Amino acid sequence: MPSGPPGPAARARREVPDDHPIALLQAHTLPALVQRELTRLILAGQLTAGSKLNEIEVAQRLGVSRGPVREAFRALEESGLVRLEKNRGVFVREVTPAEADEIFELRALLDEFAGRRAAERATPADIAALTSAVDGMAAAADAGDADLYFDLNLAFHDRIVALAGNAKLASLYRRLVNELALVRRAAFDRAGTLPRSILEHRAIVATIASGDADAAGRRLREHVLASRDRVRRARGAPQAPRPTAPDHARRPSRSAR
Repeated sequence: MPSGPPGPAARARREVPDDHPIALLQAHTLPALVQRELTRLILAGQLTAGSKLNEIEVAQRLGVSRGPVREAFRALEESGLVRLEKNRGVFVREVTPAEADEIFELRALLDEFAGRRAAERATPADIAALTSAVDGMAAAADAGDADLYFDLNLAFHDRIVALAGNAKLASLYRRLVNELALVRRAAFDRAGTLPRSILEHRAIVATIASGDADAAGRRLREHVLASRDRVRRARGAPQAPRPTAPDHARRPSRSAR
């Protein structure tokens, strides 16, 4: 007895290529895979801030049922990338200029701590990995690939946070970075931004390699605030005043090694 034409969800699953990462692994941790794909689309700017995410459409697009999508939405809310509004739906987060300034200032404090710890703990292999990461960023900049540069930039800072050896820091840091990613992409498209950013990253590696915890912390903090200023320029906003540096950041650098 004919079963009738397949429904939209079945058609969507059939249309997912065999080599699609979700098609390959759809029997394993589907919510995590859906979350990863939606995160990629949001951070790449393909799902824009303020846009509504339809559960059915996402399920059809990725060839999965609605359950994993629903779970992924909840995880994305916890990571700071979407907001769930009762009776309205799920929306990609919009970060206001004032909120972005607050996040940058908090991230500057966390980066300062991470930089200090990294300078105290980094091995020659760690320094080589950071140097290689900046070289990759430079190559992406030369190729005019702002998307790749953005991804490598995130990975560079993740590595420094990992060197701090603090799991709570890493968790809080990742949420802040996710939120800032919603507003930072435009800054990377401005002329002259990437060369200045590369110089800042090379200076960060140099101070971490020197073992000077004070200098490394200060360098990371200044870099984050410079990123904030670049975002404000990209948005056409006036420069925000720099927060007063902590006492130890104003003291002369003292080599820790």
